[in-house]
Amino acid sequence: MKRRLAALPGLACALLFLSACSTVPETGRKQFILMSAADEAATGVAAFAQIKKQEKISTDPVLNARIQRIGKRIAGAVGRDLPDAQWEFVVFESDQLNAFALPGGKVGFYTGLIKLAGGSDDEIAAVMGHEVAHVSSRHGAERQSQAALIALGGVALGASTQKDENQEYYLLAYGVGSTLGALAYSREHETEADIIGLGFAARAGYDPRAAASFWRKMAAKENGARPPKWLSTHPPSSERITKLESLAPSLVPVYEQARSRLEVFAPVAPPAVRPVTAPKATPAPAARPVSTEQRELDKFLGR
Repeated sequence: MKRRLAALPGLACALLFLSACSTVPETGRKQFILMSAADEAATGVAAFAQIKKQEKISTDPVLNARIQRIGKRIAGAVGRDLPDAQWEFVVFESDQLNAFALPGGKVGFYTGLIKLAGGSDDEIAAVMGHEVAHVSSRHGAERQSQAALIALGGVALGASTQKDENQEYYLLAYGVGSTLGALAYSREHETEADIIGLGFAARAGYDPRAAASFWRKMAAKENGARPPKWLSTHPPSSERITKLESLAPSLVPVYEQARSRLEVFAPVAPPAVRPVTAPKATPAPAARPVSTEQRELDKFLGR
């Protein structure tokens, strides 16, 4: 009986891990997620509402229409239902070269990044696809679950080494290791979002080759030395560019098919109708003056 009782915590942990495991459909990567999709979405919606109160929202109708159009096409290319996503695409007035996505389908674009892309909708779509991929892959819930697991591990380590004179060193080592592990997970999420997002952009009819050209622009804007890869939340720009360049050729046919389909279903403008003008009225001939002799003749003839 004692052995059975002792085995219960381990069994409970095993069941917890099994119930918390899910898979990213596009890559097949296994995830550990503790929170429900509904709770995750509610967290993102609340956070986005707060950001909209703090940040200046752009009122430029052209920029807003552009981001709305691209965002809706990318979201429509996900290819599966995301019932907890209430898609919203907002432009924030700032020179930041940044965009972000929160659970629940909340996407923010800064005007600085839009200006960097210039007139290329394909480059904007590469970034939009990346952000939408964060939402569809539930990266936010995964990061929160990992943080909870790390905190739980720290508590367990502290309890198990309470009487050990080296406890401080154990906890320090655990903190460093968990931080580096979290950074590695973040880089993995960024790479995964690049891969999945490029597919979304191609299926939405945007050229996947534009992603590499956009990241070259971003790399040119980097100031100063970047931290080592293992201390960064994002992979190096050169690594991202190489990866995106290698992925683009296989997605070009997908992009071309999507473009052809969009052109077929694009609304055709009706032919211009020339205004119908009424024919010019022929002016009546001017009346000829009647001579005195003619009047006298008419009087004589009784006319």
